[in-house]
Amino acid sequence: MPHDTLDHAKRFPRALLAALSAITACGVQPAAAGGILLYEVGTADVGLASAGYTARAQDASTVFTNPAGMTRLDGNQLTLGAQLLYADLKFSIADGTSPLLGNNDGGNPVGWFPGGGLFYSYSVSPDVKLGVAATGNFGLALKYNDGWVGRYYAHESTLIGMSVLPSVAFRVSDKLSLGASLNAMWSKFKTVVAVNNIIGPDGQLELDDNTWGWGGNLGLLYEASPGSRFGITYNSRVKLDFGAPVQWSGLAPGVSALLRSRGLLDANVDLGMTVPQGVQASFYYEVDPKWALLGSVGWQQWSRFGEVDIGVSSDDPIALTANRNYKDTWHVAAGAQYRVSDPYTLMFGIAYDSAFQDNNNIPVALPANAAWRFGIGGQKEESKTFNWGWSAEYLYGGNLHTTVSGRPVLIGGRGDLMGSFNHVGSLFFGANFNWRL
Repeated sequence: MPHDTLDHAKRFPRALLAALSAITACGVQPAAAGGILLYEVGTADVGLASAGYTARAQDASTVFTNPAGMTRLDGNQLTLGAQLLYADLKFSIADGTSPLLGNNDGGNPVGWFPGGGLFYSYSVSPDVKLGVAATGNFGLALKYNDGWVGRYYAHESTLIGMSVLPSVAFRVSDKLSLGASLNAMWSKFKTVVAVNNIIGPDGQLELDDNTWGWGGNLGLLYEASPGSRFGITYNSRVKLDFGAPVQWSGLAPGVSALLRSRGLLDANVDLGMTVPQGVQASFYYEVDPKWALLGSVGWQQWSRFGEVDIGVSSDDPIALTANRNYKDTWHVAAGAQYRVSDPYTLMFGIAYDSAFQDNNNIPVALPANAAWRFGIGGQKEESKTFNWGWSAEYLYGGNLHTTVSGRPVLIGGRGDLMGSFNHVGSLFFGANFNWRL
């Protein structure tokens, strides 16, 4: 290895530490579509609705979307993505809901939520790149108002994953590059559910734990010509082994005694969840100096997710969890970039994610399913070493219906909950900043 390449390699750890030290808390978005893995982390991909996700490779965010794309970047590059999301997930109570549950609709359990990411690519040589990404694109976080009608099924639900991905890329030939990343994911799980005491105020069940999970990503980028390329990535599953003792509070004496007799009062709940594996292929094609077309297709294995419903009927407590069956999802996206002039580029895109659960049986702890994305954005080249961009995206999830049957509230059950999340929608507002160092 040449002396200058060795010198670059020795300096990389210091650059890596500097990049990591600049990372602040990266928000994790609430559940929105196609499961709870999102494409939106504040980068230009928001304005494209994820079209060309694994083939675009125009800034350091490729460390995250396809590590092989780092070989297209000149020198060292840094991308910072910042994002705000507003989600509207208000619940509408329908006929058939147990009257004793009340008429509190829970308000909007999400509202505004921050997000973003930091991405750094380091050039060891023109053909060898190292990089790191730090972001969060897995999870949900919601909290309903106190006393809401579905409190025995979910009051507060948090499942987030924040990843650090050290990455490497090699240019195998003039056209082919390969890349790989290690996905170190720190995840937090918390759920709070009301317990029906029959008489008096509700009690509460709470589970709270955090854990690390490990996975890997593989990427390939094939450049047929300077303006035409194809990218494909494989993201492995990440196993999250949550386990925590149940925390009870405010239980009536009779309910507490019954739970103890069933062995649930001092139970430790093991919740194994799997962030699904997935494959995505994308293309980027320059029609002429002004127009470029982008597209993507992908698959995610949500049937292995293993999320559960958590709750208990105080009159006949048998178990604290109930498994749910999920379906694998498909993703398609199409978009374009248009160079208005030398410093300005506009972009737009549309995408669709298929359903991962029964749309007529949506759990109130996980109000997400199939969705459409509509994105628009722009980039401006300020200089040879700096450009920035803005993006906005609307995600439409349609109507999500909840139909849950439980034992009667009057005898300590959770009751029947009927209703829907109507015209579910989320707005993403992003800004990205890109430096060539």
